[in-house]
Amino acid sequence: MKKLFFSFLILSLLLAACQSAAPAATNTPLATAPAPTKTPPAAPRTLTVMTHDSFAASERLLRTFEQQYNVKVQILTSGDAGSALNKAILAKGNPLADVFYGVDNTFLSRALKEDIFEPYASPALAGIPAEFQLDAQQRALPIDYGDVCLNYDKAFFAAQSPSLPPPQSLEDLLKPEYKGLLVVENPATSSPGLAFLLATIGHFGEDGYLDFWKGLRANDVKVADGWETAYYTEFTRAGGTRPIVVSYNSSPAFEVIFAEKPLDEPPTAALLADETCFRQIEFAGILKGSKNRDLGEKWIDFMLSAAFQQELPLQMFVFPVNPEAKLGGKLSQYVGFPNKTANVSPDAIDARREQWLSAWSETVLK
Repeated sequence: MKKLFFSFLILSLLLAACQSAAPAATNTPLATAPAPTKTPPAAPRTLTVMTHDSFAASERLLRTFEQQYNVKVQILTSGDAGSALNKAILAKGNPLADVFYGVDNTFLSRALKEDIFEPYASPALAGIPAEFQLDAQQRALPIDYGDVCLNYDKAFFAAQSPSLPPPQSLEDLLKPEYKGLLVVENPATSSPGLAFLLATIGHFGEDGYLDFWKGLRANDVKVADGWETAYYTEFTRAGGTRPIVVSYNSSPAFEVIFAEKPLDEPPTAALLADETCFRQIEFAGILKGSKNRDLGEKWIDFMLSAAFQQELPLQMFVFPVNPEAKLGGKLSQYVGFPNKTANVSPDAIDARREQWLSAWSETVLK
């Protein structure tokens, strides 16, 4: 019995020793991995677009571009097209912007000669008609166009009918019955004025255009400094005395669209006969030295997209070069386009612009 008791005691002591050697259980929770650190979004880059003062685009479109590419677009307006180009040329090598928009075919050769643009073969060019692509090296890419044409006051000529119909050609303006009826803009101070001078050079040739202008002077042509004075002061539609004015092929349609009172049809019409209008084409290019070449390419593609192009007429009163951009509503209903515009090459314009302007001034203003 004593032996059994001692056996039981030894067994109990062994069990107690084993229990004391075992690790004590705890309620400490398992360790968890640290939460991943969120990377803050990159700050937007800035893309600077240098333009003439007439640039306009909707806030909606600009915000869409900015959000898509995480960029802030800065528009640097720099005067009229000639002044803006001069500033871009003076800053060559250390550009004021990444992209330049607004040089037209009257200044194109000068811009290319000064070598301020980087070539960029935008994939969007595949859909742009060849007639707009004037730079084979794709440094200046076409964005929009507009036709400078004679406009006339329909009510004035209706009141004179049938003895005095609206003019049908440039030659008609030299007839005695049209004496004192025309107002033009000075080509030295006005873009449409220069375009109309080029239309006369394209139509009559370098040997004949000054004779035409001598005839206009003898027929009492009036010269205004700019388009606004010609259209909103001298034109009979604005209370002036001249029922024929140099304006745009789009002007009749915009007379309807922006009329204070609804109109059933335009009160004016554009003369669209062959070689009576001059087509202005505007271009954009990536400036050499841009630190944001990749964004500049995206901006050019954006300007050539149908979404941007469709807004051009009501934003800047010019027409899209992208045929996928459709003209809507009253604009498509009332605007007309010439079948054949007067043609003067950008190289000829660059080489002889100053000579032509000087000769014009001597003939018409003195």
